[in-house]
Amino acid sequence: MDDIAIRRLMSVCGIAAGLLAAVGVPLYFVYSGAPPASNVLARILLNILTCGALLVFLTGLRHLIRTAGAGYEWLASLVFGSGLAYVVATLVAASIEAGTVLEHPDGTLDPTVDGTLAHANMLLHGSVARLLTAILLAAAGYAILRSGVLPRWTGRLAHSVALVNIAFVPSLFFGTDAADFYSAVGWGNTALTAALVVYWALAVGIAVRPRSSRHRPTPTPPRHGTRLA
Repeated sequence: MDDIAIRRLMSVCGIAAGLLAAVGVPLYFVYSGAPPASNVLARILLNILTCGALLVFLTGLRHLIRTAGAGYEWLASLVFGSGLAYVVATLVAASIEAGTVLEHPDGTLDPTVDGTLAHANMLLHGSVARLLTAILLAAAGYAILRSGVLPRWTGRLAHSVALVNIAFVPSLFFGTDAADFYSAVGWGNTALTAALVVYWALAVGIAVRPRSSRHRPTPTPPRHGTRLA
């Protein structure tokens, strides 16, 4: 694939990830108690699709950073490696939640706080995901600012979101109440902050989108005395 096709695919997947998250995040706030299985499975499906789009987006971002030169190979690998680990952790956490719901489809359990592995799963949604996201965005922001492969505001935004994620890493010390803003599984941790990385991908997807005018060849004016057919 050429660079234009990769940028276009990266743009589509970044925008798709952001839009899927915009639909999926509100589903966590529809019910005050244990949600029905349909709600949980719907948001898990959206998470799976988001992870797929994000994986393609991150592969494109790695390619984009590598085009800046051999000196950016390490940063490109760090961005992709931490992003891949984040996607895997998210999918494992989603699978554990789905297993709880599929075993108890009557809606009596909330898989984020109930079930055999719910408490072990909290770090995958919380502190583990926050650390991986911070590494991903810190490396991506630095590569963008140093190489200029994307607008500088995308690099500054990446660093801002990385700092927010770092701030939530110690949340594992603050209980397991999902209604709290700052806890191991609090809504500020696993819903609000967790969504910021895909909203950043949405912003980058818009910024990286190829403009047709950029690639339209400029006609060469005829020389004086040249006869036009």
